[in-house]
Amino acid sequence: MSICIEKNYRNNEALRASFNRLAEKTFGLNFENWYQNGFWQDNYIPYSVTIDGEVVSNVSVNACNMNYKGKIVKLIQLGTIMTDPDHRGKGYARMLMEEIMKDYEEKVDGIYLFANDSVLEFYPRFGFKEAKEYQYSKEVVITGDNKAVMVPLSSKDDFDKAARILDTKSQNAAMYMVGNSGLYMFYLSQFMTENLFYIEACDSYAVAELEDNTLILYTIIGDGSLDEVITSFGSKVKKVVLCFTPNDVNGFEKNELHEEDTTFFVKGKFFEENGDEEYMLQAITHA
Repeated sequence: MSICIEKNYRNNEALRASFNRLAEKTFGLNFENWYQNGFWQDNYIPYSVTIDGEVVSNVSVNACNMNYKGKIVKLIQLGTIMTDPDHRGKGYARMLMEEIMKDYEEKVDGIYLFANDSVLEFYPRFGFKEAKEYQYSKEVVITGDNKAVMVPLSSKDDFDKAARILDTKSQNAAMYMVGNSGLYMFYLSQFMTENLFYIEACDSYAVAELEDNTLILYTIIGDGSLDEVITSFGSKVKKVVLCFTPNDVNGFEKNELHEEDTTFFVKGKFFEENGDEEYMLQAITHA
């Protein structure tokens, strides 16, 4: 029996197929379309334990550099953390975490992840601490019509155009991910193909969804002001919930974010220095 740690093997068809089988089995996810569309780039690096060429455990590294208040912060996010049920309890996740810490700990400003409740005792062993996130929302009264035009995302050309927009326009937020359109496209090309909108009046894009009278706003791409973008969704909207941190929080209600079966873990100097800041990492960049 041959046990190895394999990393950054996205162009190895056999290993990628095995990784996808484990992701399907664990999360119901498959990364193949994302790969075939060209969005699996160097920013997403699986670290996997393989036995005789079969992926049995994985922790993926996502390069998630953030623009935070105008400065670039070098962060990595750990995600797609999974071990085949037949191979749990053998220390494979620990092996992978040790390897990742060895490769990255001294090279980045911070490392973070979102853990489910069954593994809350695992990450503190590697120096991670639980942290809080804060979400902003407000009630609104809008009198105009809906002027936000959905940008269809169905073909490779559509996806490529969306990626270009993400690569070339800044976002209107206090904290947003830069240099990794691939992670945004993981959502936009798979689960959010009807959630990109163009607002002509301010030449900006919004990733958003409407649930009854509530506008859930994931990000603004472009210089359009927050209120301009919100207003463009029309009078049906009575409440706005932001899934990012706005530049100006005036007028918004702030609540500590509680997600079911999810705990935010962090380590590194960025998080130590900004522990009292009340921000939220964009929901659309969760790995």
